[in-house]
Amino acid sequence: MERRGAGLAALGALGRRLLWALPAYAAGLLGLGAGALVLALALYAGWRRRRRARERGLRLAARLQRDEEAAVRAAAAAGLGAARGELPAWVSFPDVERAEWLNKVLAQAWPFFGQYMEKLLVENVAPSIRASNSHLQTFTFTKVDMGEKPLRVLGVRAHPGAHKKQILLDLNISYVGDVQIDVEVKKFFCKAGVKGMQLHGMLRIILEPLLGDVPIVGALTMFFIRRPTLDINWTGMTNLLDIPGLSSVSDTMIMDAISSYLVLPNRLLVPLVPNLHEAAQLRCPLPRGVVRVHLRGARDLRSKDRFMGGLVEGKSDPYAVLRVGTQVVTSRVIDNNLNPTWDEVYEFIVHEVPGQEMEVELFDKDPDQDDLLGRMKLDFGEVLKARVLEEWFPLQEGGRGRLHLRLEWLSLMSDASKLDQVLERNRTIVAKPDPLSAAILVVYLDRAEELPLKKPGKEPNPMVQISVQDVTRESKVVYNTSAPVWEDAFRFFLHDPVNQDVDIQVKDDPRQSSLGSLSLPLARLLEAPELTLDQPFQLQRSGPGSRLYMKLVLRVLFLDAPESSGPPPTPPGQLDPPASTNGTQRPTHASPNPQFGTERVLRIHLLEAENLIAKDNFFKGVVRGRSDPYAKVRVAGRVFRSRVVKEDLNPRWNEVYEVIVDNVPGQDVEFDLFDKDIDKDDFLGRCKVPLRRVLSSRIVDEWLPLEEVKSGRLHVRLESLAPSPSAALLEQVLHTNSLLQPARGEELSAALLSVFVDRAADLPLRKGSKPPAAFASLAVRDVSVKTKTCAPTAEPTWDEGFSFLIKRPHVESLELQVKEEGGQPLGALSLPLPQLLASEGLALDGWFPLAGGGPGSQVLLRVQLGVLVSQQAEVGASSVSPAGGGDAAPQPMEAPGEEEYGAGGLRQRLLPADSPPEAAEGPLGQLQLTLWYHADEHKLVAIVHACRKLRPVAKELPDPYVSLVLLPDRSRGTKRKTSVQRKTLNPDFNERFEWDMSLEEASRRKLEAHVKSTLSFMSREKEALGKLHLDLAQVDLSQGGTHWYDLRDERSSP
Repeated sequence: MERRGAGLAALGALGRRLLWALPAYAAGLLGLGAGALVLALALYAGWRRRRRARERGLRLAARLQRDEEAAVRAAAAAGLGAARGELPAWVSFPDVERAEWLNKVLAQAWPFFGQYMEKLLVENVAPSIRASNSHLQTFTFTKVDMGEKPLRVLGVRAHPGAHKKQILLDLNISYVGDVQIDVEVKKFFCKAGVKGMQLHGMLRIILEPLLGDVPIVGALTMFFIRRPTLDINWTGMTNLLDIPGLSSVSDTMIMDAISSYLVLPNRLLVPLVPNLHEAAQLRCPLPRGVVRVHLRGARDLRSKDRFMGGLVEGKSDPYAVLRVGTQVVTSRVIDNNLNPTWDEVYEFIVHEVPGQEMEVELFDKDPDQDDLLGRMKLDFGEVLKARVLEEWFPLQEGGRGRLHLRLEWLSLMSDASKLDQVLERNRTIVAKPDPLSAAILVVYLDRAEELPLKKPGKEPNPMVQISVQDVTRESKVVYNTSAPVWEDAFRFFLHDPVNQDVDIQVKDDPRQSSLGSLSLPLARLLEAPELTLDQPFQLQRSGPGSRLYMKLVLRVLFLDAPESSGPPPTPPGQLDPPASTNGTQRPTHASPNPQFGTERVLRIHLLEAENLIAKDNFFKGVVRGRSDPYAKVRVAGRVFRSRVVKEDLNPRWNEVYEVIVDNVPGQDVEFDLFDKDIDKDDFLGRCKVPLRRVLSSRIVDEWLPLEEVKSGRLHVRLESLAPSPSAALLEQVLHTNSLLQPARGEELSAALLSVFVDRAADLPLRKGSKPPAAFASLAVRDVSVKTKTCAPTAEPTWDEGFSFLIKRPHVESLELQVKEEGGQPLGALSLPLPQLLASEGLALDGWFPLAGGGPGSQVLLRVQLGVLVSQQAEVGASSVSPAGGGDAAPQPMEAPGEEEYGAGGLRQRLLPADSPPEAAEGPLGQLQLTLWYHADEHKLVAIVHACRKLRPVAKELPDPYVSLVLLPDRSRGTKRKTSVQRKTLNPDFNERFEWDMSLEEASRRKLEAHVKSTLSFMSREKEALGKLHLDLAQVDLSQGGTHWYDLRDERSSP
């Protein structure tokens, strides 16, 4: 016997070794190469390793589950602390109770539950699968074994119900089972199955209604509040799904099937008493409310895009995924931004409060796998309490990242009394990607009867399609019956229930042939009691007795919270909102986003620099030269470059730049100084000022030390100008700008124009009946912008805002053109800005006709103007009063309103120097000065505007400049000098000078101004053209003034 056993063992070993050679023999027989054989072995090895890992995981999980209670008791007895995440919920949370008695009941009842599942799968599920598809007519369950490991309940939490006839229980369930279910499709020799499964989640059980008779509870309703986690170990042919990349697909498909039955809004109803009247309502109850989520933005996100092995840190391309039960939405991707702003609005139906949560996950978009940037959860019970909740929520697993959300709880109203108020509010809010909803529609699809037979003697497989506007829902298919029962519910968001319809199609699946249809205007629901219709509906284009039993419920979405005031009324002279082609009333006002019109203007005065480094050296540094400095200014994506000052280590630029900015964190105003050279410009230093500091303090006037160099500092003055909707300030601002206007650079802006392009209507069709793909271009002077190009439609919606700097609001205009994608014009609008100045609040909001378009072509705009009030205008520097001083004879400034505009734009609110007024002129010409005391900054300010009618001493035209000195001190600290103007008798300077001193000290000083001319660049001699002597004690410095003063001979006494 022993020899016989040894022989059998040897034969078995030989057979196993021959079996290993079988794949090689089969490959040679089929003509496959060695590569195919190696690939097959690699796949087999990978599958085997994965399978063994799963089996080890299942064994370990089962062992941990058996030892859980003993481990907790041992830790408690030993006084050891344990992490909250490692303990069951009843240990971590005091309101969660243990349910060991329930686990004992489940353990004893599990074998009988297995018998029930076997009977259910074999007798009910298998016939349904065989009837669903002709290819599955041989489908059978060959083995159904629920195993020996039962479902466990880790904790139970009880909630008070919404009313007294309801009890809520939340069960934290965990199933790590040895279930084995095998199926076979004999026709295709296909075998598959499941061996081992893990399921974890929060199951809610509602005991409702409570009765006054046994069994006390009328029904059990069960559902998962959010998607549970699932892990399945496949067997048979489905082992192929264990290959990485396919397993998650299969598990996701199973999870979708579970969600369609047991994850909100779906639920399983188990009636405990016969003929329960509330069964239909319990199966598909009305939602508790709707939460409107404004996804504002995020900040301080982590950088996930790294280069060169992580040495170079880039940014991220963030987007957000918002999930509420089975409702999932995804935001757009913001490229290269760690502080993204989305400004998108989403709406979610809430079925259970408390308990239902919103999960938000932020990801970095990548070509392969997206990286997680952080996540957060919020229970909707918090939103219900607050009604409106707006916060920066910290992100888990996101470092210092935070997410900005605004959540609004919308109550469901069963009457239409506040519908108009809701619609009006929605028009004032810009919502992307979809418009805001004013109501929800719930359709309870019960059953149908006497559906027609498409073929004699063959029952149809009816299903229903329900559509509202462009959203379509489909019911399940009920096979082989003309009286199907669906018992399902569908929910729709309604943007305008007054003008929308619900369309219903009953079809025979899979041929999709129609069995009947029905179209119902929702306005009929608005007139029904409690906005509800519950009745049978006769199907059109169907049998004579074909009826569809439905219940339609409409609820108005109302925000029960304090609201801001609505939009202003339509200004006079504008058109009433047109009606669309489908009869829908268009909005009367544009709907800009909250950030529209909040921009400011940053005015940058680049004044001077000191102690710059000399970069132009000669003879290898033996002879030190100077530098030719210029500056680059960077802010808000704009770059400005100053002029080059030749051979000067203490340059004076006195240039002004303006840029439109917003309050986005992290922005700086950056200054880079360079030495201009023939080849490569040399670096002279840099400095920066945080933009938020300028916006908060309004004015920053400082000497900034230059970084990355040995010496040097830069004098800048930064001023934040907030637009003011007041036309009364415009004249004062224009005059102040003329005082501050530097000799070089663009004219200072007097106002900020903000334009929001909402939409257009009734654009002309092209090529017969084809609608155009339109965009809008806007222009003010030489600045032009354009909107995005919309998909082909006669009523494009752009929802874009733009801003323009306005120099002269009295004469400028906004030019708007609507064009087709190829550039063909569809209509134009010219809006003079004086029309804005005459309107209330300097704003126009409504529909404007388009010239050159169709007869009804219009565009919906909001246009608003804000006057830019500088601090100099606020201190009253523009006041004009007579001022005498010494020997000077001041000439009054020209009265406002008589100004002229030259070809180069408005330089001053005075006549140009080439056209002097009729006032008497001095023998040597005149000098225009503005003098006032800046009380806020404790400075004496002098602005040298211009000279006129200078008298040349030589034959050639002079190169004049003006030097100022405060007497009696003639030191360098009191001297100031303008730039030199070449070859002119009427130079324009427009340069500003300041002296730090008190008003009392300034009143004791005398100002002496000398107009001189340089003879040649080789000579240091100067030619005197005239002088001015002013006693400041006789000038009203607190009010200030601008005057022409006669120049005297240099040899005359003061």
